[in-house]
Amino acid sequence: MSLEVQNDEKNRKFHADVEGHEVVIEYVKMGDAYNLLHTFVPEELRGRHVGEDLVRGTLDQIKARGGTFLPSCPFVQAFLKRHPEYQEMVAGGQ
Repeated sequence: MSLEVQNDEKNRKFHADVEGHEVVIEYVKMGDAYNLLHTFVPEELRGRHVGEDLVRGTLDQIKARGGTFLPSCPFVQAFLKRHPEYQEMVAGGQ
């Protein structure tokens, strides 16, 4: 599944619509770094890789902007372990 991830800077979230449900990664931006705080996927969509697609789409957008991120969210941390190719984007080289 390919998600059209959008960045809502006003509400500090990356989000996408999936089958009428909003999936979200909340963040706080500090300079060029996005502190990814919380990932939310409604229960109806869990177990279908929607969260993983949301994180990938979010990180790809951050990368395209030349930004970095802090993986404060446990779900993002788990994604990063499975996808070390994004490790170079972690702010401060964590």
